[in-house]
Amino acid sequence: MLHLGEKIVIVADVFEQNLPVGEYGYLIAYDRNPDNAFDYIVRIPQANRNFFVTEKDIEPEESVLRFEADQVERAALIDYALATHNEKLFYQVMNGEEEGGETLEADAEASAEPMTQAEFIKRINLRAWI
Repeated sequence: MLHLGEKIVIVADVFEQNLPVGEYGYLIAYDRNPDNAFDYIVRIPQANRNFFVTEKDIEPEESVLRFEADQVERAALIDYALATHNEKLFYQVMNGEEEGGETLEADAEASAEPMTQAEFIKRINLRAWI
């Protein structure tokens, strides 16, 4: 359950009520009416309005920022693996695996024997067909 005054982000519009998806807002009240489908009342300063929203429509700002940071980190690791022809790191990032206690960054630095770009792309394409 979210706390009053918490900064949130609108992530969906379940009831299609023209919510400003992607905008920041603040949780200002709980909707305790059992006959109502909405859970919270949110103030969106950009729209200068209050909206009734369900729990599925909003996410805390921290979780949205953490998710975006993870996506950027994953994309950077994929780019690094492709640039250094590190097939092991590429597969670990794509499959979401981590070995033992080692981190993906340590594997990126300790890349195995270098191969040409053509060989690396050929291997990726061959395994993609399987």
